[in-house]
Amino acid sequence: MTWTPDLTAFGNRLRKNARHWTRWARREDTECFRVYDRDLPEFPLQIDCYGDRAHVQLLHKGRWTDPEVLDRYGPDLLDTVAEALTDGDTTRLAAKIRERGRGGEQYAESGQTEGETFVVREHGLLFEVNLERYLDTGLFLDHRNTRAWVRAQARDKRFLNLFAYTGSFTVHAAVGGARSSLTLDLSNTYTEWARRNLALNGLDRPEHQVFATDVLRWLEGNPRRDESFDLIVLDPPSFSNSKRMDTSFDVQRDHAWLINRTLLRLAPGGLLIFSTNRQGFELHAPEITTSGIVEITRKTTPPDFQRHPPHRCWEIRH
Repeated sequence: MTWTPDLTAFGNRLRKNARHWTRWARREDTECFRVYDRDLPEFPLQIDCYGDRAHVQLLHKGRWTDPEVLDRYGPDLLDTVAEALTDGDTTRLAAKIRERGRGGEQYAESGQTEGETFVVREHGLLFEVNLERYLDTGLFLDHRNTRAWVRAQARDKRFLNLFAYTGSFTVHAAVGGARSSLTLDLSNTYTEWARRNLALNGLDRPEHQVFATDVLRWLEGNPRRDESFDLIVLDPPSFSNSKRMDTSFDVQRDHAWLINRTLLRLAPGGLLIFSTNRQGFELHAPEITTSGIVEITRKTTPPDFQRHPPHRCWEIRH
């Protein structure tokens, strides 16, 4: 082995980023943010701060696919992150190797440890996260702007959150004054998590309903008279092949059908927000039963994700 990573340069970049984004987050009343995103090609990591802890994802690419490189330099890499972000305490790091996404990844456990669930703040609201047990943490930081926008639009609206994960969009909508909300996700684990997030913010009230159900099957049915919503968030997984679903799902293949079925639940004058993090995604606008489609990705991408925007997002109206 002749290659040696420049950990000094990496540590300097991380400390510089941390100073900048910590000041920014304080102004936003937020303690969760991305501090490093593949800034240096030699170090293909995505690092997010959650309060006084850090979530460290090493992308499985380049020299870091070599087990010998991982064994030799991995501990030093984590020590460098800890020195920059957690006062040298590696126990406050959750480190994972992230491979290219596969179907059902959002609902997979990391296979590492149960981890510790703790509470963090975003725009003054409270959310549970767990950095270790699952591949994801319980709060997708790249949709921070989208959640704030939903909060600003939600007053007196009937809100629907599909593929809701841990319900963070619902919390923002409820705080924004939504008249009612319906939150649907396949996973019992995540719908329970969503209920806890509502309760953390004093929003566990009858008008905010949360159910574990197959969203695709729910959309296949004919909407009831009371299933009309003024504001809908549709943020499906890129792929899913869960055993609890009747069929597989591919957002590129199936998004037009998915959007059209969701539009049947959208009230006149209502707004549907559709988002995906599928790399290379192309929206098939001619197959969608409305021409009122505007991409808003630039508006929904937070400043700490500008280097590598992870999602695309559209406003869709009748």
